[in-house]
Amino acid sequence: MISETQKWKVIERAVANTSAPDLFKKGRTMVLGSILPFLLLILWELAARAGVLAPHLLPAPSLILEKIIHMQKDGSLYAHVSVTFTRVCIGFAIGTAAAVIIGAVVGYAKTAEQLFDPLLQAFRSIPSLAWVPLFILWMGIGEPSKITLIAVGVFFPVYLNIVAGIQGVDRKLIEVGKIYQLSPFQLTKRIILPAALPSFMTGMRSGLGLGWMFVVAAELMGASEGLGYLLVVGQNTYSPDTVIASILLFAVLGKVTDALLKWIEFRSLKWQDSMNNQA
Repeated sequence: MISETQKWKVIERAVANTSAPDLFKKGRTMVLGSILPFLLLILWELAARAGVLAPHLLPAPSLILEKIIHMQKDGSLYAHVSVTFTRVCIGFAIGTAAAVIIGAVVGYAKTAEQLFDPLLQAFRSIPSLAWVPLFILWMGIGEPSKITLIAVGVFFPVYLNIVAGIQGVDRKLIEVGKIYQLSPFQLTKRIILPAALPSFMTGMRSGLGLGWMFVVAAELMGASEGLGYLLVVGQNTYSPDTVIASILLFAVLGKVTDALLKWIEFRSLKWQDSMNNQA
């Protein structure tokens, strides 16, 4: 019999052997991914200090950092970031939920595809800014119109990917499920959804990216808070540091949320025998 102490030693050894390479890979990925941004920031700072870049057009990164720190100290930074982040999250949730429901029906039923898909594809071709005056007329300049615009931007990439994922499921897998007499619910749960999950996760990441783009258009609709509002303030007051600080904050928030979705995607698709999951 193995004693309790020996069991714990085996577990600790296994954890050490598996976690160290993972930590090394993550650290190496972070270092490599940071090289180009740091180089660009250094070159930008040097060019600004040398007078190559006009300060009234493209101020140095240090000045932009000072602007962000100033907004953090007076409390406006958290207010603007939290408002924009909340709008994106709500719009993303609504757009994704609608896309999953409609996309699942369209992808699974040929009649539904013939009925709904042409109309949805026509709506997809409408530019994002074309929705702005219509939503203002319908819902005013409050939160509903902004969140609806973001949800519209999120909906289409998620919808397209989930339909493609469901329709791309290998028919042989479905036939195997039918041989084992799986019910339609079991067939969907055990075969169709897992097979369509990679496309769905890709659609979610694309939808989230568009959500961050659409929130800028949404916050041009008479907003009094948010990073998009800061862009307008910077433009009206001729403050390039405010404009660029807002753009950089958009980039950081977009990257962080995409990294979170990418981590969820990695954890959800660990069962795949893909290059990304190789040891």
